[in-house]
Amino acid sequence: MTRFSVSGLARVAVVAAALVAARAAAATDSSEPQTDMKPRYGLVIHGGAGTILRSELTPELEAEYTAALSAALDAGYAVLNSGGTALDAVVATIRILEDSPLFNAARGAVMTADGVCELDASIMNGIDRSAGAVAGVRRVRNPIVLARDVMERSKHVMLTGEGAERFAVTVGHELVENSYFQTELRRRQLEQAKEIEARESKESAALDEKQPAFSEFVHKSTDDTPDRKFGTVGCVALDQHGNLAAGTSTGGMMNKRFGRVGDSPIIGAGTYADNGTCAVSSTGHGEYYIRAVAAHDIASRVRYAGDSLPDAARKTIDELGAIGGTGGVIAIDRTGAITAPFNTPGMYRGWRLSDGETRIAIYAD
Repeated sequence: MTRFSVSGLARVAVVAAALVAARAAAATDSSEPQTDMKPRYGLVIHGGAGTILRSELTPELEAEYTAALSAALDAGYAVLNSGGTALDAVVATIRILEDSPLFNAARGAVMTADGVCELDASIMNGIDRSAGAVAGVRRVRNPIVLARDVMERSKHVMLTGEGAERFAVTVGHELVENSYFQTELRRRQLEQAKEIEARESKESAALDEKQPAFSEFVHKSTDDTPDRKFGTVGCVALDQHGNLAAGTSTGGMMNKRFGRVGDSPIIGAGTYADNGTCAVSSTGHGEYYIRAVAAHDIASRVRYAGDSLPDAARKTIDELGAIGGTGGVIAIDRTGAITAPFNTPGMYRGWRLSDGETRIAIYAD
């Protein structure tokens, strides 16, 4: 039989008590990681970049833009905050911006030389780099929703024009008349664009005809607020599960011809998402963003050069500027780091993060 002395039992009790006390102290030590803390998550949005000057935007219109951006942020953040996916948050956010006549996407889109609205959109899932896009659609109320359907309900990445609209019908979209997207403001802008073009050059149907820069298509009368942004809306998001997604939607370039398509529906140029690096949405002069493969370029700098997200995005914007490209990008990485650089006087933008950081901004300062 094993025997314990009183002093031995006392020592055992003291040691046991000390261990209990140590464990209790560790459990309450604020320096210990808290296993119930949620990872950082959130989203960033843009509504176009360009010559957006404080002196030329009335307080009333500035308030309208701020309210629209706030509503979009709230819609996307509500999805993320409830545990929803980054992909769902991107769609919820961009739908708000597409439905607003303030932005050049869906309702409120700029018009082609033929006086119609042609819409482009794309979306990408950072989990597996699946993607979907549509270009040149004229009757789809929310192109970002159709882009997601292309990704999830077809074997393709991009569908265009009438074919994309036929697909839309097969998956349950109700088509609308093109007049739904058109606004009186955009009609006046188109008239001005044509007047500028007529003054500057003779009409030509040649494919290499030089179109005036979008920044020239402005309504200068005092009763119309200048709208020189390169019109695109976009969203990038990181959800609570650590997954990234990005989406972009646009009406393209004012007075465009020949079935012109910009960067917004092109994966790697206007939109890119990869859980291993970041999610990016672009806005600007699309031809340059296509040539630079801008969105993918940012992700590549993060992956291969080890750049921080802000450094990577700024380098890409600087290189775009060096070849004549203007505009900006928004991006978020898997840690929740965000950035929104641009090389124009302004960019409609905003972000909301789970640590409480929320901001909406318009001007460069």
